[in-house]
Amino acid sequence: MELAGRAALITGGKRIGAAVAVHLAAQGVDVAIGYNRSREEAEDAVRRAEVSGRTAIAVQADLSIPDGCRHLVDESARALGRLDILINMASVYRAVPFEDSDVSVWEATVNVDLRAAYLCAHAALPHMRRAGMGGRIINFSDWVAASGRPRYKGYVPYYVAKHGVIGLTEALALELAPDNILVNAIAPGPILAPEGTSDEESAAVEAATPLGRWGGEEEIVKAVAFLIASDFVTGETIRVDGGRHVR
Repeated sequence: MELAGRAALITGGKRIGAAVAVHLAAQGVDVAIGYNRSREEAEDAVRRAEVSGRTAIAVQADLSIPDGCRHLVDESARALGRLDILINMASVYRAVPFEDSDVSVWEATVNVDLRAAYLCAHAALPHMRRAGMGGRIINFSDWVAASGRPRYKGYVPYYVAKHGVIGLTEALALELAPDNILVNAIAPGPILAPEGTSDEESAAVEAATPLGRWGGEEEIVKAVAFLIASDFVTGETIRVDGGRHVR
C-alpha cells in the first residue's frame, strides 16, 4: 500500500498508539487518534504527528458501547475525508480473580478488547469501499492468547477476548478479501513495562524473555508498518514478543 495521502484511525493514543500515529504521519498519512479518558496523551500525540505536516485529530469515544464505536469511525472518516487504515489498539487490562468477577467485569473487558474491534471494522468497511483503494485493518491480540494457552490467573475475560481477536482477524480476512482489505493481528509481548512496574518485576520479565529485554514501542511500529506495506499477507497474527512464546 502506498501511504501518501491515505488516512488512518488508531483506537488508543497512549504510548504505543502515539508512536504508531507519529510514524504514519511521517509517511504521509493523515491520522485520527481515538481516546476515552486519556485526552492529554491523545492531544500530545496529535501535536507530534502534526510536525510532519499532516492532518491529525483526537476523537473522544467510549468504545464499550456500540454508538461510541460508530461515532469514532464516522467522525474520523468525516474529518479526514476518507479512511484507509484501521488499527484496533484500545484495550482493558485488569487482573480480577475469577471468584470475584461478575458480568460487569466480563463486559468491561470483552466489550472493548473484542466487540469494539468488530464494531469498528464493521463501521469502517463502507468508508474503505468508498475510497476504492482497498484497505488495512490491524487488530491487537496478546502473545499469551497467541501461544494457545493461558499463563496467568486473574485475566479470564482478557484472555478470552484476545483469543477471540485472532478468530475475528481470520474471519474478517476471508470476508473482506474481495474488497482488497487485508486484515491481520499483532500479538505483543514485553514491549513497555506497565506503569508501577518495579525493578524486580521488570528484571523477571527480561529473564523470562529469550532475547533478554523489553522490546520498546518501535518494535510494534515496525510490525504495523510491515502489515500495511504488504499486499499479500492477510489473516495472520504476528507475535512481537522477543521469543517469549517459545519458553
